[in-house]
Amino acid sequence: MSKFYFNEEQESYDAIVVGTGISGGWAAKELCENGLKTLVLERGPMKKHREDYPTANLDNWDLPNGDRLTVEEQARQQKQSRTGYTTRKSSAHWFVDDIDHPYNEIERFDWMRGYHVGGRSVMWGRHSYRWSDINFEANAREGIAVDWPVRYKDIAPWYSHVEKFIGVAGEALGLTQLPDSEFEPPMPFNCAEEKIKDKVAEHFDGRVVTPGRVAHITSDKQFDGDGRIRCQYRNRCIRGCPFGSYFSSLSSTLPVAERTGNMTLRPDSIVSEVIYDADTQKATGVKVIDRVTKEEFEFKAKVVFLCASAIASTSILMQSRSDRFPNGLGNDSGQLGRNIMDHHFHVGASGVIEGLEDKYYKGRKVAGWYVPAFRNIGGSTNRTDFKRGYGYQGGASRGDYSELVAEAKFGPKLKENILGPGQWNATFFGFGEILPYEDNQFTLDYDKLDQWGLPTPTFNATIRENEYAMRKDMVDQAVQMLEKAGAKNISPYDGNYALGLGIHEMGTARMGRDPKTSVLNGNNQVHTCKNVYVTDGSFMTSANCVNPSLTYMAFTARAANHAVKELKNGNI
Repeated sequence: MSKFYFNEEQESYDAIVVGTGISGGWAAKELCENGLKTLVLERGPMKKHREDYPTANLDNWDLPNGDRLTVEEQARQQKQSRTGYTTRKSSAHWFVDDIDHPYNEIERFDWMRGYHVGGRSVMWGRHSYRWSDINFEANAREGIAVDWPVRYKDIAPWYSHVEKFIGVAGEALGLTQLPDSEFEPPMPFNCAEEKIKDKVAEHFDGRVVTPGRVAHITSDKQFDGDGRIRCQYRNRCIRGCPFGSYFSSLSSTLPVAERTGNMTLRPDSIVSEVIYDADTQKATGVKVIDRVTKEEFEFKAKVVFLCASAIASTSILMQSRSDRFPNGLGNDSGQLGRNIMDHHFHVGASGVIEGLEDKYYKGRKVAGWYVPAFRNIGGSTNRTDFKRGYGYQGGASRGDYSELVAEAKFGPKLKENILGPGQWNATFFGFGEILPYEDNQFTLDYDKLDQWGLPTPTFNATIRENEYAMRKDMVDQAVQMLEKAGAKNISPYDGNYALGLGIHEMGTARMGRDPKTSVLNGNNQVHTCKNVYVTDGSFMTSANCVNPSLTYMAFTARAANHAVKELKNGNI
C-alpha cells in the first residue's frame, strides 16, 4: 500500500477531492478551511514543493543532449511531445508515459497530462483572465448549445477571492470584454513591445496591447502558501518554481489545506468510480485502485468533488454505472463526454522590428503582451463570417540563432555570434474560441483496458468551418498590426493544429439550467446527485478565447463554499 501523507487514513470523511491540480487544490483549501475533514486523492506519485524540482536550478549546459530526449525516451512520449515544448529533458518528467497511459484517436487529439501531486498546476502557462457577460451570454444570444446558468455577477466575487490569494500581474484597462482583476504590478514591456503597443493604439480604434496577465507575484506583498516570494525572472517555470513565485497547488493551496489539520492526502490513488446509493439518491464515496499495488479500496464521504481534469473526471462519471445510471452517473442528458472544446492556435504572424539596435533588456520575464478580443463584442466589431472571437499572446525580443548553424559553430565566428545581440523580432500568437459541438466527443473503450483494468478514452473531435474562418482573420489582423508598427520581413503562418494542443480541454460534463440537456447545475452539482460536484474543465458550457484556469479556480472556490453551506443545512 502507498504511504499516506499528512493525516492518517480513516474510513469516512466529510469530503473527498479527486485531483490535486488547479481545481483540486482550491477545493481542498476551501473545504479544509471551513472545517471539513477532507481526503484528497491523487492518481500519481507524491511530489513536494522545492524538494521535487530536479531541473529547476540547472543551466542549459547542465542538461544532457542539448535538453533533448534520447530516441528511446522519445518513443515513450510521442503524443506528449506534440506541443513541441512539453517533453524537453528539463520538463519531460512532469508528463506521462504514452505507453503506460494509452488513449485512442479517431481524429487526432493531443491530450497532455501530468500525473503527480500538483498536477498541471506545476507546469501550466499561468495566463489568468476573467470572463465577462459577453461570454456567459453568448450561447443564449446566438442559440448555440445551452445557456450558462450563471452570469458575471455570480462569479465576480470569487474571481476576486482567488486573485487576492494567487497573485495576478497585470494592468487595469476598464474593458467590457475583459474585466479587470485584483492586480499585482504588470511585468514591464521592453522598448520594442512599447513601440508596438503605441502603434496599435494609434492605428486600431479600441484595440489594446497590454502586458500578459499572469499568476505571478511581482511585488513584496506577502501571499499565503509555502514561503512564496516575488518572481525572479528566470523563465524556468515549467520545471517547477522553488520560489513559489507563480501559483501552483504545491506551493499554495495544498500547504494551506495541510496547515488546517483537516487534510489527508493520498497519492498513488486512481479513482475508478463514484459509489451511488439509489435509496438516498446520493453518492456515498469512491472506489480507488492503488497505482502501485493495484489493491482496491473504498472511501466514504458526505460530498465528493471531481477535479481530476475534464477527460479524467468525466471518465470517472462514465465508469460510475448503476441501475439508476446505466450510462454513467448523472448522464440522463446523454451529454457526458460531448462538447469537447479547446483553444485553437498555431496561427498569427511575426516580423523584424528595426531602429532599436542600440536598445537592450535584461532578465527573462515570463509574459509578453496580450491583445484582448476585439471581434464580435458588439456594434461594428460584429462579423458575419464567423462567431465568437480571439485574442493574441506574444511579444518582442532580441534573438540570434546563428550558433545553431553548422558553418558558425567553430572558431572566432562562434564567439562573435554568442556575444553579439540579435535583431528584434515580434510575434502575435492567436488564440481562438472553439464552439461547443455536441458530436465533438470522447467515449470509453472497454475492449482496450489500461494496466489497472480501466477502459481507455477514444477521441473523435475536430475544429469546423467557424474556426477555419476565424483563423483567416487571425492571420490577417496579426499581419496588419505588424505592418502598422513598421515591421519588416513579416511572416504570416497557420500551422498544424489538432484539438487538445492548447492544453485547455473543456466541456465534457457541461453545466446548464435543464437536466435534460446538461450534467451539472449552476453550482457545479450533478443535477441528479447533488452531493457530487465537478469543478475542473468538464463543467464549461462554452470556451471563450482566454486561458481558462482562473475561471476553474473561481468556480471551484464558489462550489466548495456552496457545499459547506448545503452540508450544514442538511441539503446534501
